[in-house]
Amino acid sequence: MKKFNVGLLGCGDVSDIYFEACKTFEILQITACASLHIENARKKALKHGIPKACSIEELIGDPELDIILNLTVPEAHAGLTLAALEAGKHVYSEKPLAADLAGGQTILSTARSNGLQVGCAPDTFLGARLQTCRRVMDEGLIGDPLAAAAFMVCHGHEWHHPNPAFFYQAGGGPLLDMGPYYLTALVSLLGPALRCCGLAKRSFSERTVESGARRGETLRVEVPTHVCGSVEFDAGALATIVTSFDVWDSQLPRIEIYGTRGTLCLPDPDPLDGPNLFGGPVWVKTKEKSRWCGLPRAGGRDQWEEVPARHRYARNSRGLGLADLAYAIRNGRPARAGAEMAYHCLEIAHGLLRSSEQAQYYGLQSSCARPASLSIDFPDGEAQERPAAG
Repeated sequence: MKKFNVGLLGCGDVSDIYFEACKTFEILQITACASLHIENARKKALKHGIPKACSIEELIGDPELDIILNLTVPEAHAGLTLAALEAGKHVYSEKPLAADLAGGQTILSTARSNGLQVGCAPDTFLGARLQTCRRVMDEGLIGDPLAAAAFMVCHGHEWHHPNPAFFYQAGGGPLLDMGPYYLTALVSLLGPALRCCGLAKRSFSERTVESGARRGETLRVEVPTHVCGSVEFDAGALATIVTSFDVWDSQLPRIEIYGTRGTLCLPDPDPLDGPNLFGGPVWVKTKEKSRWCGLPRAGGRDQWEEVPARHRYARNSRGLGLADLAYAIRNGRPARAGAEMAYHCLEIAHGLLRSSEQAQYYGLQSSCARPASLSIDFPDGEAQERPAAG
């Protein structure tokens, strides 16, 4: 099998899992890495056995590379992705696709005009947990979807992250940082959205770093840190979403889908768990085991049935979307974690923020195909995979 040579751009904390996970896919090989500070690239290259560490310009211009893996900070995503596309490279980017809609639109048009593919995280919807949810939906276990709820509430990242400033700058905030996991999960399960409305606020103007070398440093907050809204999907389902860096604790479920015959639930005690993980439990409760006349039947929690996962990739498998992109390029099909879906989710996020600013509904201008479910034996079953569903 022809391997795709990958150049990793951005050697921050998240790069380690990509270096390791990409070794598990025979279609990929990371042959070079680059960072704003060349010493960081050299350290990662030595740690992970990468042949070449170089500057950003050298990486993007390297004729031996097929795909650029863009792991830089959100504000830099669009500019570096566009530079790679102009250099004739396919790109897989960390989320979000771009910090703003204009950048995302330019990425889409440039990729099309150059005949290149762009993929974008998150790819957790391809993991065992959300693919199990997809199977529950496709097999009609909860009937036709009517509504959904998605909650990501915590107190931000300054208590644990070594460099948390970008979480509170343009391109950051809970909706653009963690929201893509939830929005991508919803779109992968329910299809594209039609319109949305939201409310947003910046609860604290400053944050204090609580750990690491920057402990005690004050960060200026430039973006809303509590966003709540509603999304209407083309197929008719309505979703409620709340993302926040202002909540000390919660027992909210991460995602629930409500159907005509039952409910699908992703329970998690940790507010940072949920669709940002590849594995985890999936619960289903059908109408036969639900409430009657407003009173709970005996049994409590055991009314919920945990659905066994048949799919692989229950552990942290960042790079799964990149591997799927490589197979998509080879086989001439759309990538599942493709730029169109990433842009659509980006527009939903910005639509919620614009709705709050303008006090009116935001009508989405973009759409996307609901990505094909991942074959249970991916990548072995790649040739037998089903086409994308509408």
